Amino acid sequence: MMLDVERLDETCIKKLANEEVLAIRVKGFLPEALAIQIGDKILAPGFEGYINAPSIGRIGMAFYEAENQPLLIEDYFERATSNIAELRNRCAPYSSPVDTLRCMLDESWPAGAHLENLYGRKMYVGLSRVVKPGVCFLAHHDIFAKDAPDSFQARSLEAQFACNVYLNMPTEGGALQMWDDDISADRFDEMRGDSYGIDPALLGPPTLEVRPNPGDFIMFNSRCMHSVTPGVADPRLSLSFFVGYRGNASPLTFWS
Repeated sequence: MMLDVERLDETCIKKLANEEVLAIRVKGFLPEALAIQIGDKILAPGFEGYINAPSIGRIGMAFYEAENQPLLIEDYFERATSNIAELRNRCAPYSSPVDTLRCMLDESWPAGAHLENLYGRKMYVGLSRVVKPGVCFLAHHDIFAKDAPDSFQARSLEAQFACNVYLNMPTEGGALQMWDDDISADRFDEMRGDSYGIDPALLGPPTLEVRPNPGDFIMFNSRCMHSVTPGVADPRLSLSFFVGYRGNASPLTFWS
């Protein structure tokens, strides 16, 4: 269910879109020493917690946090450009790995790839996500149409992928877990209540469990349930964004 590739290309993206695999991995997308160095630079100035998941740290704002509230949506768009610049500044003098991936997606997909546009405005991309030691990132799925239910743009997706570049990893734990059993959006909302996710134990053994190394890149089906196991001693830092697929003839889009 995991496909290891040397680089992103049209073939592997189609396999993910067609649900032939759950995930694609590029081992050593960044040299490990460089990944750790960039990760330390990103973490140095500090980070905040998610509005709706305070146990998880982040730099930048995820659209998911707006929860369809007009003031938070406006705040998201107002900060989008400055948050993209902030990541570049923290990575300097090295290139932002997210910028590199944006170019690679555009180059590898025949119809190209570009920043997602929602409500006539460009979205943010490049969330830095921090999971502190001992914290379980609860099982959840990510579906754009749930975050923007009034948008045809969001509902038009045929598939949605999560993209993660791993920079810092704990000494133990921090594994990505995935389940291929489908849970409807309504059933998931019923199970999670007021939380952003559910206890992974409720889903039984995962279909896929992989512990990435610093510098690895993983792209996976975000509509499947997924979680992260608790880490030991050190924080787990990844740069994250989503990719939207609307068929082979349409451009890919990306956002956070």
